[in-house]
Amino acid sequence: MRELSGKTTSVAELERKVGRSLTFNSKQANAGVAANCQLQEKTTQSKGELSGKIALVTGAGRGLGRAIALAIAQAGGDVAINYQTQKQAAQETCRLVKQQGCRAIAVRADVSVAADVARMIEVVEQQLGTVSILVNNVGLVRPKAIEEIQERDWDEAIAVNLKSVFLVTQAALPRMRKQGWGRIINLSSIAAQTGGVVGLHYAAAKAGILGLTHAYAAQLIGEGITVNALAPALIETETVSTNLQVHPEQTPVGRFGKAKEVAEAAVMLAINGYITGQTINVNGGMYFN
Repeated sequence: MRELSGKTTSVAELERKVGRSLTFNSKQANAGVAANCQLQEKTTQSKGELSGKIALVTGAGRGLGRAIALAIAQAGGDVAINYQTQKQAAQETCRLVKQQGCRAIAVRADVSVAADVARMIEVVEQQLGTVSILVNNVGLVRPKAIEEIQERDWDEAIAVNLKSVFLVTQAALPRMRKQGWGRIINLSSIAAQTGGVVGLHYAAAKAGILGLTHAYAAQLIGEGITVNALAPALIETETVSTNLQVHPEQTPVGRFGKAKEVAEAAVMLAINGYITGQTINVNGGMYFN
């Protein structure tokens, strides 16, 4: 027996009081830890897996480029929107990216011209930061039969669809290599694998992208930089929707693909650090590797 505040308390009563106090404090501590974990989880989710990364998407004013830019923003990345002539469309993509809580700028450049590309990279560096994710999306589709293709058609297809990939990648690479982290995603096409319906000039350019992808991936492996390609087919964009020669029934799945589905594949490649030198076919089962 002992005196506490003038009252006589038994040892058994003291033990019960101390036990209740310890139990209460333990519950409080556990609740605090759980709340803190939930807060950290929510914070991580709100930041997104690409938080702090700067992406450059060429030809991102509309279509696949816009869908990819928005998907990157939804994953937390800031985005530079490249365009050549469609300024208003690029500004609209910027607006949509900013709605996701990310930064965005529109940068005009002809990505088949080295001087334009160098200036574009500098603008992105100054206004957003170092490009960590490069999406070479810009493309030109001008259907031509074999007998119709002229030298100028060939040169144009190679310059816009293939040379641009080389120029932009070369310009972005030095800073990627310096920081030891990078993701390069090149938009090819099922035309590279099957010949397609646009024309041999287009198929050759898109096949060249696959060769570039393999070469860059092999030479950059081990530097924290992955290089992959996407090969879409019959994606429901303006180009496909206005082409009366293509129909949803041409795909084994019985429908056109959605731009969002290509964008999801792009974000997967931007997040993943183990996949490199690969071509991801987003084609509704039209071609199997």
